[in-house]
Amino acid sequence: MDLITISAITGVAALVLGIIVGKLIFAKNTRKKVEEAELQSQSILREAELRAETIRKEKELEAKEKAVQMKSAHEREVNDRNRKINDSENRIRQKEQTINQKEGGLEKQIKENEAIKEHLNRQIELVNIKRTELEKHQEEHIRRLEKIAGLSADEAKAQLVESLKNEAQTQAIGIQQEIIDDAKQKANKEARKIIIQTIQRTAAEQAIENSITVFNLESDEIKGQIIGREGRNIRALEAATGVDLIVDDTPEAILLSCFDPLRREIARLSLQRLVADGRIHPARIEEIVEKTRKQIEEQVMEHGERAVIELGIHGLHKELVRMIGRMRFRSSYGQNLLMHSRETANLCATMAAELGLNPKLAKRAGLLHDIGKVPDEESELSHALLGAKLAEKYGENPAVVNAIGAHHDEMEMQYVISPIVQACDAISGARPGARREIMQQYLQRIKDLENLAMAYTGVEKAYAIQAGRELRVIVEADKVTDQDSEKLSFEIAQKIQTEMTFPGQIKVTVIREKRTVNVAR
Repeated sequence: MDLITISAITGVAALVLGIIVGKLIFAKNTRKKVEEAELQSQSILREAELRAETIRKEKELEAKEKAVQMKSAHEREVNDRNRKINDSENRIRQKEQTINQKEGGLEKQIKENEAIKEHLNRQIELVNIKRTELEKHQEEHIRRLEKIAGLSADEAKAQLVESLKNEAQTQAIGIQQEIIDDAKQKANKEARKIIIQTIQRTAAEQAIENSITVFNLESDEIKGQIIGREGRNIRALEAATGVDLIVDDTPEAILLSCFDPLRREIARLSLQRLVADGRIHPARIEEIVEKTRKQIEEQVMEHGERAVIELGIHGLHKELVRMIGRMRFRSSYGQNLLMHSRETANLCATMAAELGLNPKLAKRAGLLHDIGKVPDEESELSHALLGAKLAEKYGENPAVVNAIGAHHDEMEMQYVISPIVQACDAISGARPGARREIMQQYLQRIKDLENLAMAYTGVEKAYAIQAGRELRVIVEADKVTDQDSEKLSFEIAQKIQTEMTFPGQIKVTVIREKRTVNVAR
């Protein structure tokens, strides 16, 4: 055998021997560990048994303590419940005793009520018997009275009721008249006081508007230029302005005559420009008149704005402001319309303040109350209704609209400021020197007043006195009673308001006088 083979066999043998030796050593170590593990496990088991015994004893003690506590709590709960049950039983027992006592009292009361009821039934029967007997006696008495008086009971009753009714009506009328007279006296006294204070606190400036304007010239030579060849210039000026030019012997003056102040102002300014320019012919006249008319429109807006600012009124529509400016060139019975409206506005504000009302709203209504007199287009409506329509169109307050429409009683007054505007309008127009009338118109109005009163039945005479401010009506005492006199005065006043136009107010006085005349011979 060679050396390699021997070496290989030796190695294999050594390997086998090493494996066997390793297994023996491993087995010995494993056995030793197993023994140690068994000893350790036995020690753990003994400790676990001791701990379990300790825990068991602790749990038993805890369970006993808990059982004792639960038993105590249960006993307390049972005791509380028993106490409550005993209390409830005691209350129930007391209630039963009370109910038993009440039942006894009720039974006793029922018996008493039954006795009272029986007694009342007997009394009712006696009353019915007495009533029947009384009715029989009354019927017999009524028959005797009817036989004596010759009237039935119904007729007598009707006469008695009618007599009492007339007496009560007479007394009621007397009391009503006393109340009305007292109220009128107090109302008139308070109204006069407020009106006097209002008038005293308002400074009035009166100026009568004339229908003629005098245009002064530097020399009479200019008259010829104004007249023109064969009068063509003056005819062109009259046609363009609608104003009559009166050229007479008055030195250095021409008269402009027209009822419309706006037209007269346009003619005056146009003539002033033509004279200053020196070129006076029909074409130039038409041009100047048109320019002047536009200038007047601007002035109208300025007058309106100035009046609104001076009165402290805000928020008016531009068209209303323009209409207020046009009032500057309008007049009513010779009184300038803008001055009249401004005065009415101030009077309304003062009177509203005295009465504790809104002075700004009253002032607004007073300023706008106559805007129906300056419309852009002609209308069939009266100036009051037209003014109310315009104010409503431009968004004015309903109270202002009603005050405008009702200041001549053409619309029902629905707000407190409406009679204030009516009164202040009359105050402004009735001031001495505020207005003027043509004599024929004045005489005709006086005659119409008297004829209106004479148309009523029972009127003997009628006189318009105090320049038409008062109408005195004398009636026949045999045909008109005192009550009819009051009714007649009211009806005449209402008819004057609806059928006649007049400045200020008219007082209607009905006089009834009973005269008895005998002649001794």
